[in-house]
Amino acid sequence: MKTALYTNLQKKIIVVTLVVSLAPLFILGAMMYYQFARIYTIYTGEEIKNRARSQAESVDLFLKERTAILSAMADTHSFEDITNEKNLAHIFNVMNSRAGAFVDLGVIDEQGIHRAYVGPYKLKGLNYYKQPWFAEVISRGVYISDVYLGFRQLPHFIIAVSRQEEDKLWILRATIDPAIFGQIVRSAQFGKTGDAYIVNEDSVFQTNSRFNGKILSECRIDTKLFGGHTTLIEKEDNGKKLLYAGSRLKNVKWLLIISQEPAEQMSGLMVARNIEILIIFAGILAIVIATVFTSRLTINRLKQADTRMNKLNAQLVQSDKLAALGKMAAGVAHEINNPLAVIMQKTGWMKDLLEEEEFKESENYEEYNDSINKIEEHAERAGKVIHNMLGYARKMEPHLEDVNINETINQTISLLNNYARNNNIEIRTELNDNLPVIASDQARLQQVFMNLISNAIDAIGKNGIINVNSKCKDSDVIIEIKDNGPGIPVEEQKKVFEPFFTTKQAGKGTGLGLWICYTIVEKLGGTLGLSSKTGKGTSITVKIPIVIPEKK
Repeated sequence: MKTALYTNLQKKIIVVTLVVSLAPLFILGAMMYYQFARIYTIYTGEEIKNRARSQAESVDLFLKERTAILSAMADTHSFEDITNEKNLAHIFNVMNSRAGAFVDLGVIDEQGIHRAYVGPYKLKGLNYYKQPWFAEVISRGVYISDVYLGFRQLPHFIIAVSRQEEDKLWILRATIDPAIFGQIVRSAQFGKTGDAYIVNEDSVFQTNSRFNGKILSECRIDTKLFGGHTTLIEKEDNGKKLLYAGSRLKNVKWLLIISQEPAEQMSGLMVARNIEILIIFAGILAIVIATVFTSRLTINRLKQADTRMNKLNAQLVQSDKLAALGKMAAGVAHEINNPLAVIMQKTGWMKDLLEEEEFKESENYEEYNDSINKIEEHAERAGKVIHNMLGYARKMEPHLEDVNINETINQTISLLNNYARNNNIEIRTELNDNLPVIASDQARLQQVFMNLISNAIDAIGKNGIINVNSKCKDSDVIIEIKDNGPGIPVEEQKKVFEPFFTTKQAGKGTGLGLWICYTIVEKLGGTLGLSSKTGKGTSITVKIPIVIPEKK
């Protein structure tokens, strides 16, 4: 029942600790990830918008530079000079050396006839009067066309400027290299999912798109979704979420669009998320391990404390029983003393009767006499046993008296002989006859010897030998009590003199015997030592200082 109680308590401690510990961790982790994801999303959108704005400015600058150099060439040369193809070729080389990206250069008169041309195509003499861009150049003075096929049937766009020279109007026209222009636009794309392209007002591609279409094909993106400034929109395309940033060019009615999958742009966030998950998981694992370890440690200590408490309770009950038994034994001993006194009195009277003449002449005189002697002998023996038991059980204040150590040992052994014989244990003595009589407390010494010898009997259990020796050494009387029992393990030897420590089975010992012996011997000025080897028995050495009694 207690095991189930401890198990439930441990589970509750683990659950409560984990909830209290992990809930803030999860909440903090979720909040951090949410805030970081929100900030990163905003950052991603702003980053794409900035790229679109920056690239639109770069394209605007590209077109503006080429328009400016073309206007400069037209303003600094006359129609007669510029229609000279040698001069036109020189101008073309200067333009490409200064700015580059020009494919060809041509001069067109007011009737739309190509009067001079430098470039890879045969366009001299062609009439552009009906081309849409011709009228635009005449009316505006400067014109950048959309991409168209024209006479060469290849996608291209032109920059053209018109010049009024006295009564003559003419146009200087240049074709921009679509490969270089497309490369400038595509330089804004990023990563594996990035795309950058230009569309006109009719949503027609002016440059190739990486994923959405080729030049002059129709774009699926509605250009009306993008305002006059750089605009960011989000759309689903084939189940994937895409961010589109559009920025309108200033010098031509084109829209530069940059698209990007935010998932790729947010790869840094994914790395941070994975690190955060790893850290949180490591934290959870550490918390779980620490919680389980501490809860088990706490429960084990509670179990140990409960076990010690139960042992203490059992020992107190046992001590109370022993105290009651001691009182009862003392009472019984006193009660037995009275019949023994009567028996001894009657045996004396019977002896006196046998001395009379009429009994001496009886045939059974010897038998009567032997019987009376045996009765007297056994009554004296019983009286001696009771006297020794009363001396041990009697609670007396400590006081010094003349003590014969050997006699005290023999009295103690006489009380325990029957107990030892019942367990087939022999108590052997080797007592030095020259031991001096010392001033000590006999009752307390008898209590020490009683505890030590009875402990030896209990340790052996059955079939063994106990050797009790006494001798003098220097200024001490040394008593050694040695048994051939199982011995005491090394790790337990330091605890044997602690109160309530016992090597006996539960309920068979209080754990107070050796502690009491140690305390008594210490108060008498002596020492108590222990030597034991597992499987070879235990030896207890009692050292009592020799104190010569005062002369009486």
